[in-house]
Amino acid sequence: MNPIESPSSPPTIGAAPDAATASRNRLVIALLLVSSFVVILNETIMGVAIPHLMHDLGITAGTAQWLTTAFMLTMAVVIPITGFLLQRLNTRPVFILAMTTFSVGTLVSALAPGLPVLIIGRIIQAVGTAIMMPLLMTTIMTLVPPESRGKTMGNISIVISVAPALGPTLSGIILNHLTWRWMFWLVLPIALASLILGAMRISNVTTTKDAPIDIPSVILSVLGFGGFVYGLNQLGDVAADSGPFPAWLPLVVGVAALVVFVLRQLSLQRHERALLDLRTLKAKNFTISVIALAICMTSLFGSFLLLPIFMQNVMGLDPLKTGLLLLPGGLVMGLMAPSVGRIYDRHGPTLLSVIGTVLVSGVLWFLTTMTEATPVPALLTAHVVLSIGLALTFTPIFTAGLGSLPATLYAHGSALVGTIQQLAGAAGAALLIALMSLKSAELLTQGISPVMATAGGIRTAFVWGAVISMFAIVATFFLKKPPSGEGSAE
Repeated sequence: MNPIESPSSPPTIGAAPDAATASRNRLVIALLLVSSFVVILNETIMGVAIPHLMHDLGITAGTAQWLTTAFMLTMAVVIPITGFLLQRLNTRPVFILAMTTFSVGTLVSALAPGLPVLIIGRIIQAVGTAIMMPLLMTTIMTLVPPESRGKTMGNISIVISVAPALGPTLSGIILNHLTWRWMFWLVLPIALASLILGAMRISNVTTTKDAPIDIPSVILSVLGFGGFVYGLNQLGDVAADSGPFPAWLPLVVGVAALVVFVLRQLSLQRHERALLDLRTLKAKNFTISVIALAICMTSLFGSFLLLPIFMQNVMGLDPLKTGLLLLPGGLVMGLMAPSVGRIYDRHGPTLLSVIGTVLVSGVLWFLTTMTEATPVPALLTAHVVLSIGLALTFTPIFTAGLGSLPATLYAHGSALVGTIQQLAGAAGAALLIALMSLKSAELLTQGISPVMATAGGIRTAFVWGAVISMFAIVATFFLKKPPSGEGSAE
């Protein structure tokens, strides 16, 4: 057995690796980054396509948003299980599992005859994505010493920023010339190439241990996360009350299941059997970073879905122009990422994240004033400023939060961050789309034109997103840089 891959020779956290080990580590991180680029590109390619799919498939915004919400909801359900996978399996088999699943989901989506199968394909894709992202974060925290994590996270943010920037633009180009299926046909060969390359070259760089899988916890997580987000979606559906059960019932079931899930994890973690070890929350800095991340995702993800709908259905822009309008902001994020990482390594997360959240909140408040006459340059400028705010916010939050945990909890910390990120994003999307739908329906009953009713509904949703975003500003004032030593509870 290769000593590098032996479970008996774990990487020494924070120690300077020799030349061969450093080269291996760079290759592993590079391969994971390429694959992460593919799955993130896929996750963001759908936003611009929502208005197109609404028209092509004859569905409402509330129905269409399930293509995104189901994706994120699946990730929120699956990501807790990755804490178990990353302990039981090594880097290479987890990678192969993630990219194989993602590729199968992409093929199903491309062949989908209609919305139900398309949603199923997106769910399968989400399973692969849910495994890949915690694998990337856990590997980085394991291989990169604390004093260099800001720089490394900054470099990683280049990829993570450019993929969402290219997603809407690529989607716009495809939808202007081809059918929506080509969004998946073009991603599929890239995913397969990444799978083959990674299977051939990736090394095992983590250690494994026996970790049990608690089936009741898995069931509770499905009921909890699923019921919570589905309930929010039902509350915003104007026709939901005509169904076989009250619109609020799934939300109540979801909240109750989440409470039981948490209580069960608290009990199981005393015996090292928790599906999602909540001892990570004993680290104050990690808890603050999770709270700030949840607030940001709740306010932002729904906004990211609403902005293309406004651009196309209110301002009359086509998908290509919409995608091109969103491209500069993502590129700016990518260009800023290395500098943000270096500043973090020198000065910590507080100033960066406070300025970032202030900029994000300010742009969301600006978006509440949009009308069909809003100049395109003003909207472009707002999106660039929003992207600058995000660049200043997410790298410090991720790095400070995970860096506050002991190495033994990296897998669970990455899983919890991913779970909260996806759950908050899905909840925010469901909430803001629901608010938009309710307000638009109200305006239509008053004789307002459909375009103006849509604009009014989107502005109302942005008001709520802007209000929520202000709480993130408060949270980031308490975010601190963890000390260099591992196992801090700061």
